[in-house]
Amino acid sequence: MDAKASDFRRLLRPLLLGVAALAMAGAATGAHAQDQPGQPVTLTPPPDDSPRMELLVTPYLWLPWTSVGVRPVNTNLPGRSVTIGPGDLITHLNWVPFMGEAELRMGPFALVTDYMHAPVTSGITTRGILFGSGRSGASLNIGTGLILYRIVSTPNQYLDVGAGARAWGISTEVSLTQGLLPSVNVSSGQTWGDVVGAARYHYNLGHGFGATAYGDIGAGGARIDWQAVGTVDYQIPHWPTLHAGFRSLNFNYQAALARFPVNMYGPFIAATFHF
Repeated sequence: MDAKASDFRRLLRPLLLGVAALAMAGAATGAHAQDQPGQPVTLTPPPDDSPRMELLVTPYLWLPWTSVGVRPVNTNLPGRSVTIGPGDLITHLNWVPFMGEAELRMGPFALVTDYMHAPVTSGITTRGILFGSGRSGASLNIGTGLILYRIVSTPNQYLDVGAGARAWGISTEVSLTQGLLPSVNVSSGQTWGDVVGAARYHYNLGHGFGATAYGDIGAGGARIDWQAVGTVDYQIPHWPTLHAGFRSLNFNYQAALARFPVNMYGPFIAATFHF
């Protein structure tokens, strides 16, 4: 066995020396070619690490139930609350509402804006004595701006966290035409802003489907301001991403004499266009 092993080593040694000599000769030839002027040299380009900017535009339709409460402070008077359904909201719209979100993404960072405008109006019963007729109107404007950072990013999921602000604007107007009394027009409004922290998680379910959960909470002008959103997503090849889900948007605002808890909740549909 020792003689056979020694013979095998004697046969293998020249072969290994020959391979090493060929490798050294090839390396020397390549180095010489790079030193010669005018000789083509093949270089591997560095990877492109520059982030690509992407714009995502998402119009949506949300017709929520709206629960509005009045809770007097520093008094024994009882509170009252009323809930307005989606059907009542549709019949009282006096213009087309606007609802949309835009997201500008570059690398792990994203700037997200969301805006909703809903104008509603309703008649007032006056019995035609003191005033001829009456009408009341209200306009709700909600704008949110966030900066998000992607702390988890894999082929199957991602997690974004960030912070921003939400601005609220509620304006009302009451108009009464002349009867026994002269006509009256009264308008008022309230605006405030809240600082919010936010998180968004998405998971790919496969076959084009996914699920997304979003939440934010904050305060400032309101005692508390919070939102929760859950969607099922479907990516159609070469088409927008479709979403269907449930949204709850809430605040508790305190004025001088009363607190006003407001809860808006209901299903919605949306589509995201990628640019």
